[in-house]
Amino acid sequence: MLIVFNPTAGRRRAALLWRVLDVLVANGVRLDLMETNHAGHAEELAREAASRGERLVVAAGGDGTIAEVANGLIGSETVLGVIPLGTANVLAHELGLPFAPKAVAGALAFGRTQTIWPGVARNGALSRLFVQMLGVGFDAHIVHTLPLRLKRALGRGAYVVQTLRQLPQYDYAKIAVRLDGQDVQAASVIVSKGCLYGGNFRLAPDARPGEPGFSVVLFERGGPGITLLYGAALPLHRLGRAPGVRHVRAGVVEFPGNTAVPAQTDGDKAGFIPLTVTDAAGPIRIVVG
Repeated sequence: MLIVFNPTAGRRRAALLWRVLDVLVANGVRLDLMETNHAGHAEELAREAASRGERLVVAAGGDGTIAEVANGLIGSETVLGVIPLGTANVLAHELGLPFAPKAVAGALAFGRTQTIWPGVARNGALSRLFVQMLGVGFDAHIVHTLPLRLKRALGRGAYVVQTLRQLPQYDYAKIAVRLDGQDVQAASVIVSKGCLYGGNFRLAPDARPGEPGFSVVLFERGGPGITLLYGAALPLHRLGRAPGVRHVRAGVVEFPGNTAVPAQTDGDKAGFIPLTVTDAAGPIRIVVG
């Protein structure tokens, strides 16, 4: 078992990781721990492990780290494991993964799996895999402008603080979107593989993580007032039913605009549009318990 850990996750999260490792080692599980030291390193480590026939590669981190490891495993028989150490841990909530150290260790040791089918965002020769969702518009603007020190200090609360800061500053320009060839417009867009968003908050009930295609959530109205309403609806699990929110299933999602509108994948910066979003080349298996 190879465990890939991003040491920038912070001291508290490292302590949680060691509690899981202690349980695994105490039960005779052979493991190797490798730390990442630059962006994309987790993907490289996972790909190397898969090429030498490693049975299980575990991403110890948040959704961004999981996506990097998953990208390295696409097309192989290697199984993806997760030790959820991130800020939101959306995929872990989506799949009902355990969080308590003993339960996480037990799940990894037992190895029962489920299939997920990631998505890929492409801009020319550049591509970025995501396991849960891609956002274009205001939520991506928050990800792009969020200070790392604030995120480390407040966790999920940092997103609330940054949202309130940016509400009057963002321009809420309309974004052109092409869904399986059909042109529409929206103020913000979430392209989701899963039902949940921002943690364990329900957004896209028609999403199917293990199948091709996406649940596309179109926020057709923009502005500080309606965005504040959307933020209030999120913890009540009503964002997906808020005024001006529309859900569409699509297999190919294109953002053809040439305006520098930001994008994010699984809570990490993902450049700017134009982008084309499709399914990854194939599904992967992930340990769920």
